Amino acid sequence: MAAPAAAPLLRLLLLAVCWLVAAGTAAGAKILPSPSNLNYSFIHICTLNWTWNPPENISSSCNLEYSSDIVINGVPEDRREWSKSRFRVTDAHLNEEMHLRVRSECKNDNTSEPSSWVETPLLPKGIPGTAAVDLSCVWHNLEYMACTWRPGENASSDTNYTLFYCLTFPKVTSTYPAITILIRDDSEEIMPVCASKNPTTLVKPATPRQLTLSKTNDRIDVKWSESETFPGSCLHYEVKCFNGDLDIGQIIPSEMNSVSIAGIDANSKYTCKVRAKPKRECYNSDFHSDWSEEKSIGEKRDSAIYVVLIITIPSIVAVSTIILLVYLKRLKILILPPIPDPREILKRMFGEQNEDAQSSAKDDPMNAFDKIIIEEEINSLILTETSESTNPDKENSKVQQVFSGTTVTFFCSAFSALVSALCCKGGYSGTLIVLEEEYNEMERKGCMEALDA
Repeated sequence: MAAPAAAPLLRLLLLAVCWLVAAGTAAGAKILPSPSNLNYSFIHICTLNWTWNPPENISSSCNLEYSSDIVINGVPEDRREWSKSRFRVTDAHLNEEMHLRVRSECKNDNTSEPSSWVETPLLPKGIPGTAAVDLSCVWHNLEYMACTWRPGENASSDTNYTLFYCLTFPKVTSTYPAITILIRDDSEEIMPVCASKNPTTLVKPATPRQLTLSKTNDRIDVKWSESETFPGSCLHYEVKCFNGDLDIGQIIPSEMNSVSIAGIDANSKYTCKVRAKPKRECYNSDFHSDWSEEKSIGEKRDSAIYVVLIITIPSIVAVSTIILLVYLKRLKILILPPIPDPREILKRMFGEQNEDAQSSAKDDPMNAFDKIIIEEEINSLILTETSESTNPDKENSKVQQVFSGTTVTFFCSAFSALVSALCCKGGYSGTLIVLEEEYNEMERKGCMEALDA
């Protein structure tokens, strides 16, 4: 029964001993004083130089070092450094709230504690949301650098951003320092922005030029000019050749400015193009150059021409046939016009003549007057012959002869006039002129025989 009651007492005794040891250690440890006069200055655009003074009353046995850290918007970066120097060079974050803090420490000394942090802020200037965003840069062929960005969402339309950069070009490709870029506006309302770029990751070679193709039997030799700005052996190439007009083909790598492709079809057309990319040993860039201008060699039978001909030729023949048939039909009508039916001609002749006679009798009083004069002349002739005759029988026969001849003469004259009118009116001038001549001849003979009788 005594053993369980003693266990809590032992635990309390151990805790008390540990507390006393810790208190004694803390009482023996000494907290170092903090550095003083922490400050910063710009040595380049977007490059800060932080400086501070050493702490006072430091023991000579202390191996003094300084621990510095950067805090961006309240979040420490994983870039803590320990150094005996009393300065630190960092990039500036002008569009964010930046703090640099530093403290002193005695390395390998358990009798002292690090000092407290000393901080100095670098506050942003300008209206939030006006800084340029999405900065992107490309170093073209080691000759010039092109950068693009977008205006901030809160920036006005008349904001005029200006880019500043700082870069030292060394002679050895492996020692390129980072390039520092500053984009800002003259107005204090526009927030500036800084960026640091590794130039070796921004390199983009120029497009290979003077691409030539030559064919020997079953092989194509592709060659192009070397770069004039890149060091030797710092570029490798990709050659893409394809058969025909399809942009699908194999990519052939090459370390030199030429390549040979074997096993080709001598009767086919081949098209090739080439591009360059920096080697990892020289530049840590993922940019390819643009594809060169395509060059072709050989001839390809174009099946599209045959398809067009197959469709075009029958269409032309069909259209020509239709046009020819229509033209021949019209030509036939012109060469062989339809022969008119004489019965229809006579029927129209006499029908139209009767209608014209009736209408002319109604409309033209002169024709009616002439008809009355003719009738009066005939009657006067009959009366004259009758008054001069003494023999009734002779008188009767003479009257009949005279009447008969006068009637025939009048009929022949009327028929002749009818035929003449129809000749001019009916439209069949050639046929009716002959008919008119025959009727005139018949009229002359008939009238003469009637007069002789």
